[in-house]
Amino acid sequence: MLKPFAWVVAALMLAPAAGWADSRPIVVELFTSQGCSSCPPADKLLGELARRPDVIALGYHVSYWDHLGWKDPLSSEASTARQKAYAHRLSGDQVYTPQLVVEGASAMVGSRRAEVLAALAEAHPAVGAPASFAADRRSVTIGAGHGSGEVLLVRFAQHRATQVGAGENAGRALEDTNGVESLQRLGAWSGAKTAFAVEPPGPGEGLAVLVQAEDGNFLAAAAVQRGE
Repeated sequence: MLKPFAWVVAALMLAPAAGWADSRPIVVELFTSQGCSSCPPADKLLGELARRPDVIALGYHVSYWDHLGWKDPLSSEASTARQKAYAHRLSGDQVYTPQLVVEGASAMVGSRRAEVLAALAEAHPAVGAPASFAADRRSVTIGAGHGSGEVLLVRFAQHRATQVGAGENAGRALEDTNGVESLQRLGAWSGAKTAFAVEPPGPGEGLAVLVQAEDGNFLAAAAVQRGE
């Protein structure tokens, strides 16, 4: 059953886009690893941000920590590639954990609470088009608008608890929120209304759809969850 907050978020995300709104959630992406001893504070902060209705918070677990004592069960090469693409544009090709990216446009250390909250307060999400999931969560629609970009589908585990057995966090029980399980390119959007079929989220999962322009900025974003 969805918690009361989740019902509110789902209702907002599934609402019809008639006379579509001029605002959308802020996209926050944390690049992290269970093998990194500096990451748990950032993971905790991401969990707090995930409870905000004005934020889509996603945790991408990178793979380059996996050979240092502990293989993160959420890690993927796709998450590492995404971080490297941001690093090329935002931080002189420097990758590190925990790194947090706000709106595809600014990067910072993900555990620096004041800096992260300031970046959120200053964010002005662009709205190129409305985005919404169907009531049955089997399709997503990007409405007519302006701009062009890639349509990305992110599938994430709303919550995962892990007892870490080795590496820098050996012996710790870690809590991960909205850990990305897969990142899929659905297609392109160039201003016309477009719909894509998707597999609905399973128990404990969520989906986010992101329309990202070539310069990294987001033009549309929406998310939906399914309760345990």
